[in-house]
Amino acid sequence: MTALAERTVRPDGAAPGRAPVPTAARDRLVRTAARTFVVAALILVTLSWATGGGLADLGDRASGLTSLGRLTGVVASLLMLVQVLLMARVPLLEQAFGQDRLAVMHGLVGFTSFTGMLAHIGLITWGYAAGDLAATPGELWDLTVTYPGMLLAAAGTACLVLVTVTSLRAARARMRYESWHLLHLYAYLGVGLALPHQLWTGQEFLASPARTVFWWALWALAAGSVLVWRVGVPVWRTLHHRLVVTSVVPEGDGCVSVYLAGAHLGELGVRAGQFLTWRFLTGTGWMRAHPFSLSAAPDGRSLRITVKDLGDGTAALPGLRPGTRVLIEGPYGRLTARARTGDRIALIGAGVGITPLRALAEELGGDPAGVDVVVLHRFSGPPLFAREFGALARGRRVGLIPLPGRRRAPDSWLGTGVGPADDVAALRSRVPDIAERDVYLCGPTPWTDLVHRSILAAGTPADRVHVETFGW
Repeated sequence: MTALAERTVRPDGAAPGRAPVPTAARDRLVRTAARTFVVAALILVTLSWATGGGLADLGDRASGLTSLGRLTGVVASLLMLVQVLLMARVPLLEQAFGQDRLAVMHGLVGFTSFTGMLAHIGLITWGYAAGDLAATPGELWDLTVTYPGMLLAAAGTACLVLVTVTSLRAARARMRYESWHLLHLYAYLGVGLALPHQLWTGQEFLASPARTVFWWALWALAAGSVLVWRVGVPVWRTLHHRLVVTSVVPEGDGCVSVYLAGAHLGELGVRAGQFLTWRFLTGTGWMRAHPFSLSAAPDGRSLRITVKDLGDGTAALPGLRPGTRVLIEGPYGRLTARARTGDRIALIGAGVGITPLRALAEELGGDPAGVDVVVLHRFSGPPLFAREFGALARGRRVGLIPLPGRRRAPDSWLGTGVGPADDVAALRSRVPDIAERDVYLCGPTPWTDLVHRSILAAGTPADRVHVETFGW
């Protein structure tokens, strides 16, 4: 069975042969506006604290500690809400930043807000204890059991501690993806429980009607985004498109392709290179959300994903029966044609990371305006989609450069089959104009880091490198 289509359909209806310069400009505008909003909000809450007596209170030990506790509290609260927005899958942000960049930002903002929250708890308690460190534990207990909303805040703090600890690299390495994903959802509960006590009793929240409106509006924006984009839209899309498994086809090397059909798929808005989060309704499968990229360009009638058995719940996919219903979230990701700035493209992928690039090659290679596409396929075993890439290379403007062999060194992303040249020289010899191309890169995180460095060293501008990793 093959997923090569005679015609590639652009879901957005735009002419596929034109570089999306207006779209790229809009994405840059969204990124600038988002960063400006966060910086402006941080400045605003800091000025609000300073003009509300925060600076004046620093002259006394106890009041100074309490004042700094208020400042760290409002900054942590703001960053928590920003973190929620980054997790909410808001399409405008997804399209402008891409999932990988949002994930990095989410991690940075998350750890910063968590640190601020701990500082807020410690400083406020120390200040309320009149600066007496020995009296702080008793004061913390008294605040927790007597102040409005503090028991909820304590429960929220516990949830956030759990999420933060399990997000550390060492902890993630010991956990199954499904377990980590489920625990990570407790961040919503943690934020939801931690913030109300400030909305009800916090000085920085209640000092004026304008401040109260600001914080309630921000809280409503974050909560509304989650309800709409993480709950409402996925439920509606699942019911509207009614996706079911039609067949499962072995691809070799532990990989299978899952073919799906449904209703109104042309309205889904998914692009080649994107991924969705899938829940297959088999037993407890609905609890196990997995992000899988499309491995064939969508044609408005069917979808295909290709998955490798990595033992984290993916082992059950070869046994899926035709007719199995599917819950979906998405589409997500910016590894699409909308990110390109010109008509010369290089796609570099390794292992199962070649799947979204396989879909992109099909879409871009079928562009009637003539897009120059070259695929660098890194593999150590049997190459995935060898027959399909061969068909693309014969019938479309797609050049195929295999990079076979096991990794020749820990600090190299190339295999033994490419010869002795260093990574940058080998890349330039195979794609002499690499510095003038948009480069799409997908694979395991350590491998993509090495490739990314070689691409930049070869002269490709950073804004032309589009990366997606499948490490978590």
